[in-house]
Amino acid sequence: MFGLVDAVSFYASAEKVFDPSIRNKPVVVLTNNDGCICAVCPIARRLGIPKFKPYFQIKSFLDKHNVVVRSSNYELYADLSDRMMNVIGRFCDNQYIYSIDESFLFFDNYQSYVKDWHEYGHQIRKAVWKETRLPVGVGFGVTSTLSKAANHAAKKLSGYNGVAVINNKNNRLAVLNRMSVSDVWGIGGKISQRLKQQGINTATQLANESPKNIRKQFSVVTERTVNELNGVSCLSWDSVRSPKKEVFSTRSFGQRITDITILRFALVTHASIVARKIRRQSSRVKKLMIFASSSPHDNLYYKQAIIYPFTVATNSTCDLANAVDCVLHSIFSQGVRFYRCGVGAIELENDAFIQPDLFMPTQDNPKLMQCLDKINYRYGDGTLKVASEGHNEKWQMSRGFLSPQYTSQWRDIPKIQC
Repeated sequence: MFGLVDAVSFYASAEKVFDPSIRNKPVVVLTNNDGCICAVCPIARRLGIPKFKPYFQIKSFLDKHNVVVRSSNYELYADLSDRMMNVIGRFCDNQYIYSIDESFLFFDNYQSYVKDWHEYGHQIRKAVWKETRLPVGVGFGVTSTLSKAANHAAKKLSGYNGVAVINNKNNRLAVLNRMSVSDVWGIGGKISQRLKQQGINTATQLANESPKNIRKQFSVVTERTVNELNGVSCLSWDSVRSPKKEVFSTRSFGQRITDITILRFALVTHASIVARKIRRQSSRVKKLMIFASSSPHDNLYYKQAIIYPFTVATNSTCDLANAVDCVLHSIFSQGVRFYRCGVGAIELENDAFIQPDLFMPTQDNPKLMQCLDKINYRYGDGTLKVASEGHNEKWQMSRGFLSPQYTSQWRDIPKIQC
C-alpha cells in the first residue's frame, strides 16, 4: 500500500500556525516581490479568489473582504515543512519527501499492523495537527498514482473527510469518475489537452484506454500511468519527475539597479543557486546563459543575454561565479535601470558520464562543493557562500507583507503574555 500526505494550502496554512488571530480569516500569500497570489486558504477560496492573479488587479477586492495578505516567508515554510515531515515519518518506515508539502509513504508488510486505513489516515492527520498545527490530506492507494488520486479526493472532493482509500475496484471508480484527466499525477498540461481532444476527459476514461496505444501516442511514462490507474504498480517516486533538462534561477529586483557591483552580486547569487540545484540532480552544465534586463514597460527596453560555454561540464559554484565575471561587462550598460536578471543552465550532462578535456584539466573540487552543500543544508541556505555574492540587500526581493520568521530569527520568537 502506498500513501501520500499533502498539506492543505501549505503557505497559507503556515501563516496561521503562529498567529491564531487569523486562523478563521481568509488568507492569501503572494509570490516574489509581492507580484501574484500563489496560495489561497480554504476560507479565501470560498470567496472565489483565483491563484496566480496579479495582486494589484485584485487588491480592492481583497480589501473589501478583509482578506489577510502575506508575502512569501520561505524561511518559516522550510522549517515547518521539516517538522511536518518528521511527524509523518513516524507512521511508516519508508518515506519519500516529494516536495516541500508532499510526502509519499510505502507500507510493506503492514497488513497485520494497520486494520483500518481510514482510521490510520486520521491518526496521521491528528498527529500532524497536534504537533505543527498544519492541516493535511491523506490518500492511500495500491499504486503511487492511485495514492495521489486518493489524496486529491481527500482534499478536493466532497464526501471525504480529509482521508481517502483506493484499495478495490469500487472505491477506485468512485474517485476516478470524478477526477479530470488533467488532475492525474504525471499528466501535464500539453498531454491533457491532447487527451481531451480525443474525448478522454476523466481519469476513468484514461484508465480504460489501451496502454500500448497510449505508449505509441505519448510515452512509456504515460503508458505506466494508465497501468497504475488500473492497480498495476510500475512507477517509482521519481519516474514522473525526471532530472530537469534546464535549470534557471531568475528574479526581478525589489528596486531598480544601476550599479555594476550590485548587479554582479545578484548574478553570482543566481549562479550559486543554479549550481546547487544541478548538483542535487547529479548534473553538470556545459552551457550557461547569463542575462539582465530593464522592465518591458520602460520607454527604452534593454535586455542582454550571453551564452557562456564551458570546455568541460561543471557543477562547481566557483566555476559558475567566474563565468559571471567574464561576461558581466558585456551585459551591464551605463544608465540602464535594471529590473530583472538571472542565470540558466541550458545544456546539462549527467555527472556520471563526463568527457574530460586532454589539454584543459578540470578545476572542479567536488569535496569542497560537498562541504558547502552540507553546511548550508544544516544551517540554512546562504550560511556559507562565495565572496563574490557580496552582502548587499538592495537587489533582494521586496516583501512588504512579510510575517515574522518565528522559528529562524531570535527577534521573532513568539511571545506569550499570561
